[in-house]
Amino acid sequence: MNEGRTIVLDEDAERRLWRKIAFRIIPLVGIAYVISYIDRANLGYIAKPMSADLGMTTAQLGFAAGLFFLGYVLVEVPSNMMLRRFGARIWISRIIISWGMVTAVTGAVQSATQLYIARVILGFAEAGLAAGILLFLTFWFPKKQRAWAMSAFFLCIPLSSIIGAPIAAALLQWGQALLGIAGWRSLFVVEGVLTIIVGVIILMFLPEKPSKAKWLTADEKVYVNEILSEEAALQVSHGAMTGMRQALTNGRTWALAVAFFAIVFGLYPIAFFLPTMIENLSSSIGSAANVSSVLLAAIPSVAAIVVMVLWSRVAVRRSAVLSTTVPMACGALGLVGATFTQNGALFIIAVCVSISGIYTAMPQFWRIPALSMTGAAAAAGIALINSVSNLSGFIGPYVTGAIETATGSYTYALLTIAAVIVVGLIILLTVGRRAEALGVRGDGIAVNSGDVGTDSVDKL
Repeated sequence: MNEGRTIVLDEDAERRLWRKIAFRIIPLVGIAYVISYIDRANLGYIAKPMSADLGMTTAQLGFAAGLFFLGYVLVEVPSNMMLRRFGARIWISRIIISWGMVTAVTGAVQSATQLYIARVILGFAEAGLAAGILLFLTFWFPKKQRAWAMSAFFLCIPLSSIIGAPIAAALLQWGQALLGIAGWRSLFVVEGVLTIIVGVIILMFLPEKPSKAKWLTADEKVYVNEILSEEAALQVSHGAMTGMRQALTNGRTWALAVAFFAIVFGLYPIAFFLPTMIENLSSSIGSAANVSSVLLAAIPSVAAIVVMVLWSRVAVRRSAVLSTTVPMACGALGLVGATFTQNGALFIIAVCVSISGIYTAMPQFWRIPALSMTGAAAAAGIALINSVSNLSGFIGPYVTGAIETATGSYTYALLTIAAVIVVGLIILLTVGRRAEALGVRGDGIAVNSGDVGTDSVDKL
């Protein structure tokens, strides 16, 4: 322990402290993230009945899915700066309640144009949630604990598919009987109401920062504040970025933004179109052919959860770059493998490899930006990286839908996604690796040995 601290905890007490914080914080923000990803992916679950009712092509559906991210990207950075001003509890709950209302209203759209408008408004309403939560976690966890905390939080993404798929399947089948409206419309209404409820829960129970957490003792509050303050001061002394403009104009921030764009490029197209892909191959799945393609689409997410948990135990002893690029490579290879099979079961296995790789790379990536940003720079930099990455949510589904419409197959779309992931991998192996290997430099790179691992540079 640092002798300069007024509060010193032994190893067991410190472990209990971080575990307590994790159990109190991560489930609250995690449930919001689960709902957000269910909301983003619901177009994939209801693609066929909704497009039939509204007279939409696959390309139009991909366009509608992607429009969400236009509004999202435009106000991501301002939203994170507002979070710093008004506090996480108020701002995150505001975001959640707003998008819940928009989602519920989306169930009443009568045309493709109305759906387009609803998706753009939804993007504005939900903007800042992911970046805000990522910033919020830095208020609670120092770098040494951030690797596993991020991994635990990002488990919410595959979990959203596991939860969302059966809900979608049930409402598609019984929504008409329960609510008196088409099954796909009932999905929007039910998800919207659930989202509003989650927003109210966040408003009631999410603490702003450690000093306001009633479930922490006085000594624990002091300890957490001291360790986070020490870390921030060390970053500043090493030349870490501290200002918003500095982060937004730094070349490394933009390079990392492009790299994360590449990681998540395949996430949304696969989420949106996987049920349709499986349905197209369902005749070769054999005994599973009668099982809903929506439910089968949840299988890769189950695999991803297992891989994310196992890899987080390995990654904590490895560099952030290595821990990110290895699963990225698996994600690309899985997509290539999926294009070479016409067997439904083998296709699902290949997608499991790809989805597991993409999901596993995401939390490990977020260890990298935190090495060189703090304060307003962290708020702006995290938002910028997440904002650029979300452009993939617009480009990916639209490109996938357009390629399928033009070729009648998803093969070339999957290969395109794999190529983009490889480009991101190359960027991380240059920009990210250089940042870790050089340690402390005058241009804003501060490497923390607790995050990277004492032997990580030698292993690169």
